[in-house]
Amino acid sequence: MTKPSLPDLLHAAVSAVGGTERPGQVAMAEAVAEAIDDNSHRLIQAGTGTGKSLGYLVPALAHGERVVVATATLALQRQLVERDLPRTVDALHPQLRRRPQFAMLKGRSNYLCLHRLHEGAPQDEEEGLFDQFEAATPTSKLGKDLLRLRDWADETETGDRDDLTPGVSDKAWSQISVSSRECLGATKCAYGAECFAEAARERAKLADVVVTNHALLAIDAIEGAPVLPQHEVLIVDEAHELVSRVTGVATGELTPGQVNRAVKRSAKLVDEKTADALQTASESFERVMELALPGRLEQIPEDLGYALMSLRDAARNVISAIGATRDKSVHDEDAVRKQALAAMESIHSVAERITNGSEYDVVWYERHDRFGATLRVAPLSVSGLLREKLFEDRSVVLTSATLKIGGDFNGVAASLGLSAEGVEGDDVPAWKGLDVGSPFDYPKQGILYVAKHLATPGREGTRGDMMDELAELIEAAGGRTLGLFSSMRGAKAAAEELRGRIDNPILLQGEETLGELIKAFAADPKTCLFGTLSLWQGVDVPGPSCQLVVMDRIPFPRPDDPLMSARQKSVEEHGGNGFMAVAATHAALLMAQGAGRLVRATGDRGVVAVLDPRLATARYGSFLRATLPDFWYTTDRNQVRRSLAAIDATAQADGK
Repeated sequence: MTKPSLPDLLHAAVSAVGGTERPGQVAMAEAVAEAIDDNSHRLIQAGTGTGKSLGYLVPALAHGERVVVATATLALQRQLVERDLPRTVDALHPQLRRRPQFAMLKGRSNYLCLHRLHEGAPQDEEEGLFDQFEAATPTSKLGKDLLRLRDWADETETGDRDDLTPGVSDKAWSQISVSSRECLGATKCAYGAECFAEAARERAKLADVVVTNHALLAIDAIEGAPVLPQHEVLIVDEAHELVSRVTGVATGELTPGQVNRAVKRSAKLVDEKTADALQTASESFERVMELALPGRLEQIPEDLGYALMSLRDAARNVISAIGATRDKSVHDEDAVRKQALAAMESIHSVAERITNGSEYDVVWYERHDRFGATLRVAPLSVSGLLREKLFEDRSVVLTSATLKIGGDFNGVAASLGLSAEGVEGDDVPAWKGLDVGSPFDYPKQGILYVAKHLATPGREGTRGDMMDELAELIEAAGGRTLGLFSSMRGAKAAAEELRGRIDNPILLQGEETLGELIKAFAADPKTCLFGTLSLWQGVDVPGPSCQLVVMDRIPFPRPDDPLMSARQKSVEEHGGNGFMAVAATHAALLMAQGAGRLVRATGDRGVVAVLDPRLATARYGSFLRATLPDFWYTTDRNQVRRSLAAIDATAQADGK
């Protein structure tokens, strides 16, 4: 039997999902197939509307090797598992003569833990063993969530938090879930045979395609204990997010509250001398943290150094001693001991990491008005880790609508541990970049407007001229506006001011769940939605409800961001341009994602307005503009108002 051709397979899959075949999608599928066949690596930029999911799924399924697909957002994971994969497998079955299996796999804490549900959550000493269902009043929000979780546990087949609709608070979920460190293990747990997390792992072992998230991919790479099954092909979708997700997983933190909770959990499980030493170390650490001022610690202060060393040593002694002491008064001792061990191991590893010191780590204090001080440690770069762990034993395809920064792939490639395109060496993974474009006609569908006449944004204070400009643009557009702000404070200030000045309803992030806000925004064209960075990727509203996307300023990282400023300094020390490599690249990625909210379908029309003159006047402006979709560009404020009014009039004439 002849092997079915890739174009035939792609055609069948696209037809099955009711889509339209596009040249970019075909080019992408061919590049993915070539990478899998050659065991090589690809960076593929595929603009919105390309149909990139099928562009990588079809060649991956056709090849027959096990594939892991890692995505950044829950929305795409669900789309793949609930829509794209079932339809694609059905469509390809007649030609492939096999039906590839697929499964979703997440970190353990995403699944309901039956042991925690039935036996209760071991909590702080003074509370005793906490029966969450007894303690939470049925009328409280927490109580209602917990009762709903108990009912849901009897009917769910997956135990996956994301299958629970509507969702519950993090606090409620934490009462019925465990981390991998807290888990007793399937063989020791009374509920091991029914465990949802174990079942998900078993399904993944049998699947041809495993859909996971960037965080689990990072855990698999960093912690050395394999979580994902062996695979020959890795596809990273939304790959522009990978570095920040891996950095997040590789970041450690210590707080006095966290240490105090761990002390209480361990107290009954060790002898008095060991417990007293831990208590003393905890108090010493708390005193140091009371005086902590926010900012980077290029040198560890002597008092902090001593406190961390005593905390590290005390934690190590507790870890050694926990197994030897049995306290008959402790109910469900295995779970209590496991939770105490997990807390101690976390404290020990972070204290030891900071105490040992590494030129490749950045350490800093953060202060929160409500929660006090936090000590954090993060890798200066994850590029070496990614190069070593991701690219050695498999073919890797990284794809996103935003991978070319300033016009080429090299900036993103460097952050992933890859050299410049075309450069090869013994320990340098070779890769090729491909931009398959977008099916959208950006110059005809959208305008990039830069408000060149406005004052340059300062660090503090309200921008009266910016507020005037924003109000006028919204009125010209008849609402239909997504306002993307570089800070929550900026979004709130704009919402408060404009609610008193214009008639259009303004929704604000945080006043309702993101899903509800987006639904309300899409339903009423006159409505505006204001929010901050987390909105920049979560909004997919085709049609006339989103015809104006406004960015208040270029979203450079804060100058006092310890990790970003350390990375910038490191680039400069190695002879590079730190500002362009770190700050400008960070801003370019965010702006490209923000601008990508405007055109989501072939019929969409509108304006991306940037209320920061530096995009037009600064030397780095052309670098940032080169990363944005190729919209028609203007700084003419009158022209853009006329265009918005015309787009609004057309939408109204169409009854939208």
